[in-house]
Amino acid sequence: MSARKYWLGFNVIKGIGPVRLRALQSYFGDLEPAWTASERDLLAAGLDRRTISSFLQARNSIQLDQLSDDLDRIGAAALTLDDADYPALLRELPDAPPVLYIKGIVLDMDRWAVAFVGTRRATVYGRDVTRELIEPLVHAGITIVSGLALGIDAAAHKAALDAGGRTLAVLGCGIDMVYPPEHRHLAAEIVQNGALVTEFPPGTQPEGKNFPVRNRTISGLSLGVVVVEAPESSGALLTADIAAEQGRDVFAVPGNITARTSRGTNRLIQSGAKLVNCAEDIMDELNLTRSAVEVSTTVREIAPADETEQALLAYLDSEPVHIDDLCQRTGLPITRVSSALALMELKGMVSRQEGMSYVRSRGGTHYRLD
Repeated sequence: MSARKYWLGFNVIKGIGPVRLRALQSYFGDLEPAWTASERDLLAAGLDRRTISSFLQARNSIQLDQLSDDLDRIGAAALTLDDADYPALLRELPDAPPVLYIKGIVLDMDRWAVAFVGTRRATVYGRDVTRELIEPLVHAGITIVSGLALGIDAAAHKAALDAGGRTLAVLGCGIDMVYPPEHRHLAAEIVQNGALVTEFPPGTQPEGKNFPVRNRTISGLSLGVVVVEAPESSGALLTADIAAEQGRDVFAVPGNITARTSRGTNRLIQSGAKLVNCAEDIMDELNLTRSAVEVSTTVREIAPADETEQALLAYLDSEPVHIDDLCQRTGLPITRVSSALALMELKGMVSRQEGMSYVRSRGGTHYRLD
C-alpha cells in the first residue's frame, strides 16, 4: 500500500517515536499529509522546533520507495499499526512500535505467548529449568518469546525449537543483522519456526540504548514474562518492571539464596512476582490450561485446507469482506462458510474484524534469512 512508505519514512526519523507519530496521525488524519506538511502545520500538530528542524532536514534525504525496496532485498517485511495482522497484544500498548520489521512468520496464534528472560551468564540449573518449563508450554501450543541474547534467551529459543514449537526473537538492532553474531544459525532456525522481530530500521547497530526498548516489545508481545535467572542488576529485571507496568503477569524461578544469579529472581518473588515450580503454575495463572490455544493447535494439525477454504481465500485480502459477501461470491451456504471461517481463524489463516467481516492473515508469506 502506498501509505506504508510513509510509516517506514517516519520510522527512520530520529526524534519521532510512537507518541509523536500518533499525534501527527491524529492531527493530519493520515501520514502522507504529515510527511509533506509545512513547518507551521507541524508546529500546530504539536512538534517542537528542534524536532521539526531535524525532520525537515532528514525528509529531503530519504527516498521513500527505496525503503521498501531495501526490505525486499534483505528478505524482510514490515507490519504497521494500520495493518490488521499487527500483533494484537502489542497494539494495546499506548507506546506500541509504529513499525515492526519481520523475518519469518508472525501468526495469529502467537497471541498466546509467554516470554522467557534472564542472565547472559546462565548456569546449568538455569538452562535445565528453562527447558523443563518450556517443553510443556510448547506442547500446549504456546509461543515462546525472548531476545536472542546469550544465556537464558538462547536457551529459551532452543528449548522451543527442540520441542517442535514456535518462537519469536525480538532484536535490539536492525532486521538485517544478528546480534550476537554467534547466534546466526539459531536465528536462521527461528525464521523457519517463528520470526525475528524488531522495531529498529535496517542498519541500526546493537547499541546499549536499544535494549530497554527491545525489552518493552518482548513483554508487549506476551501474556506474561518468566524471569529464570537474574542478578540484582540485570536487564531481565528491567523487562519484569516493564511487564508489570504493561499489566502483564510476572513470574520468577526461585534459586539458591547464595547464588549471584538467583538474587534478582528471589527478590522479585519477595516483591510479589509469582513463584514458578512448574509449567502448570504459568498456565494456571494465565488461564491457558486446556484453553483455546490447545484447540487452536489441534485444529491446525487435523484440519488441512479443503475446497471451501481455498474458495474463501480467493476472495479475502487485507481489506475486510463481510461474511454475507463471501457467501454471495462463493455461492456457498452461510453455515458452511461460517464453520470454515471459524476453523481458518483458529489456524491463523484469517482474522475476524468488526461486524462479521474477515481479512486474510499474513501467514501465507515466509520471509527467509539471507
